[in-house]
Amino acid sequence: QVQLVESGGGLVQAGGSLRLSCAASGGTFSKYAMGWFRQAPGKEREFVAAISWSGSKIHYADSVKGRFTISRDNAKKTVYLQLNSLKPEDTAVYYCAGDRYSHYRIRAGTNDYWGQGTQVTVSS
Repeated sequence: QVQLVESGGGLVQAGGSLRLSCAASGGTFSKYAMGWFRQAPGKEREFVAAISWSGSKIHYADSVKGRFTISRDNAKKTVYLQLNSLKPEDTAVYYCAGDRYSHYRIRAGTNDYWGQGTQVTVSS
């Protein structure tokens, strides 16, 4: 059973930065596509970023391009999301996502695994 555990969320002022981490256990992390979603209060969960198993293919939502960076360390079984130039509208619970087959499935939200989420709050 694959478990994903996020960390690194918190309260930050607008313009600040955070780095989220998602540690995986179980399964074969190095073969999984990984990604991040977020859900703001009263809104649906939305795709943020995805990375292929090798790290060679990366996709971002338009709303975070140029500000957020996804990366992975297969040796540490961890995927990261660097959040820069944060805005109040980035406030949400951020969820880690994993899939055995494809980063395209993560973009579609049809992936196999989900973490429990970590809160990011950006104050103005």
